[in-house]
Amino acid sequence: MPSTRADYLRPLSREWIEIELTQLKKHLKTCLKCYIKAMTETETSAKLYQTPFSIARPKAERASPIVVTSPHSGCDYPAAFLAASRLSAHDLRQSEDMYVDALFSEAANFGATLISARYPRSFVDLNRSANEIDPNLVEDDLPIHREQSLPRVQAGLGTIPRIVAEDTPIYDDKLSIVDIAQRMREIYHPFHATLEREVTSLHNSFGAALLVDAHSMPSLATRNSAPRNRSAQIDIVLGNCHGRACSERVTDFVNQYFRRSGYTIALNRPYAGGYITSHFGRPHTASHAIQIEINRALYMNEASYEMTANFDSLKADLSGLVAALTAAWRDIMPVSDTADTKAAE
Repeated sequence: MPSTRADYLRPLSREWIEIELTQLKKHLKTCLKCYIKAMTETETSAKLYQTPFSIARPKAERASPIVVTSPHSGCDYPAAFLAASRLSAHDLRQSEDMYVDALFSEAANFGATLISARYPRSFVDLNRSANEIDPNLVEDDLPIHREQSLPRVQAGLGTIPRIVAEDTPIYDDKLSIVDIAQRMREIYHPFHATLEREVTSLHNSFGAALLVDAHSMPSLATRNSAPRNRSAQIDIVLGNCHGRACSERVTDFVNQYFRRSGYTIALNRPYAGGYITSHFGRPHTASHAIQIEINRALYMNEASYEMTANFDSLKADLSGLVAALTAAWRDIMPVSDTADTKAAE
């Protein structure tokens, strides 16, 4: 190892490089062994997290190629999580998309499949890739993935969040890789495996699929993103990953529906679509995805977390959206040429 200024100026010897590479390989092997050990212990241990999501499917005669997801509305906070957190249960709920699953609870009656998370976003964020694990949260060394350098992961908003709301830490201590692996194995992976199967099955049956990823946002979110007019309220933000996740016809249809219903709309700002939207949105294969962010002030008191009188009206409008999409999907989603289109004929 170079130790003086003169040493740094000399060309590195082949022998020194080989020694350093050997040490690096040993370190990586140790990291990998820790990770494999954690996964193995998780597989053989008792299952802690039962039924990580709920799913409601429409009756066959009403079925459509539409899936609604609510990945951030889970509100089952494990006792061990509450005990390990430095925050109260009330504070932890700041990042929860409260009642979004309830707002879309009639989706199956209008032809769409509804998949809702059981556990909270602050415990496992289902709208992230599996590799967005924040190294700063883990007490062990992790295998390196490029997703770990994403700004949201660095900020503490990875698949296992380190913070809620405005940079409020969840934990005093770091987490073990065994704990994280168990959350991933029992909550994250079953949710995504089921979602993948549902979307694929509908695409095969109908020749197209549309995923509506439903979320809620703080009322201040859109005002802060538009400093020139902070008094303006945006009711709904539609995210299509700047046109990459769904056809223009899908975006226009949803946009016009909400506008006719009296809501103010923004597109892709400040929410363009998260992992679920970007992952499932492949319009060139007739697989479309759109994210819907709903202003919480429309249906709840953001301080007390209580539903307000407008909840039922908003719920009816969202049920109407699902019904409208079920009726119009053939017109707004071109069917894949290679898919089985029997149900679409």
